[in-house]
Amino acid sequence: MTAYDEDEILDAELVDGGGLVLVEEPPARPLVDHNTVLRPGQAIPTTADGPQYTERDLYVSEETAQSLADTDPTDSGPMRAFKQWCAEQGRVAVPCTTATFTEYSRHLMQRGLKVATIKNYMSLIKTAMPPGKKPDNSLYLRLLANYRKTNKRALRVRQAFPLTLPYIVPIMEKAEADDRPIGIRDAAMFAFGYRFLGRSIEDVDAMIEDLTVLDDRINVWLAEDKTHKNEDQTIVLKDRADIQLVRRMRRWLDYLAGHGITSGPVFRHLLKNGVPASEETRAKTATKRGVHLRGHAVNERVKFWFAAAGLVGDGRPITSHGLRAGGATDLAEAGATDQELEDAGRWAKGSPIPRKVYVRPAQAGKKDPFDKVPVHNPARAALE
Repeated sequence: MTAYDEDEILDAELVDGGGLVLVEEPPARPLVDHNTVLRPGQAIPTTADGPQYTERDLYVSEETAQSLADTDPTDSGPMRAFKQWCAEQGRVAVPCTTATFTEYSRHLMQRGLKVATIKNYMSLIKTAMPPGKKPDNSLYLRLLANYRKTNKRALRVRQAFPLTLPYIVPIMEKAEADDRPIGIRDAAMFAFGYRFLGRSIEDVDAMIEDLTVLDDRINVWLAEDKTHKNEDQTIVLKDRADIQLVRRMRRWLDYLAGHGITSGPVFRHLLKNGVPASEETRAKTATKRGVHLRGHAVNERVKFWFAAAGLVGDGRPITSHGLRAGGATDLAEAGATDQELEDAGRWAKGSPIPRKVYVRPAQAGKKDPFDKVPVHNPARAALE
């Protein structure tokens, strides 16, 4: 042991046979670059100055792990489909190569998907890749640009069938007719969705503690929305005799309170016995959104009650977005301006959607230029 002075022994470890092997740690390295600025007398920082981490610094809690699992971007529907395709093709899904990413985009185009759908799927897949290992999307965008030119139908966006008052009222009445908990919930959800003019995810993300229910209105506090990031708002929803928002919402909230639920998601799953899902029963819901309803579930409820009420559409898809589209359509046909619609639906300032999708079609339906042309031989036309 005289070969080393005590001060020189930095570390030692056991080896087979019980002997000790001295391990010298590498000398501390300066931690400087061209942006380093030191004050007079300040020592140059080195690797030895860093914090000494322990296992406690490396692990997250069970609660955090569960929250991360619930929001895992690699478990989205498009990502699951991508993983399955990669498995069938013998390719690595995560992290994928740019070639795999590009080839999958062509696969989606061969399926004839809408341009907007392809862009959404590819964006979700790229986002799900680990930091620093995301594929380059320049080649995929070249393919997409050509796809847009040669597949004009892929650019067409089919709007949801608008659930205007002649549709939404009988839907809610049908839902409430048998007095079951699921009908009470759905009627309240439809009334809220129509009057709130919210995006589907905003409807199902509503929290009980963010609602103030008064006799003639409901005030909804929003921390932010799609077009108002980091900007909270209080939305005032005045009641109407046809929608009966307050009555229907109070009935549902009273039902939740009767089961001890006075906070958390407003619109949540129901167990088979009609009991509202709670954190205690979360395992039985078995969804990534926990007790929150999923957008797909709301679509199913809208379709179910639409058919149950004996209603017939015009071929456009019946979805939960029809609640927002219905309210916007009714406003446009009643003469609401672009600005009024923009404010009511919380669209981005200057968004063309209120004018293009709602106001202009409503005006066109009322002002057909052919109405100025006299009917040829009106007597004969009347007989026919």
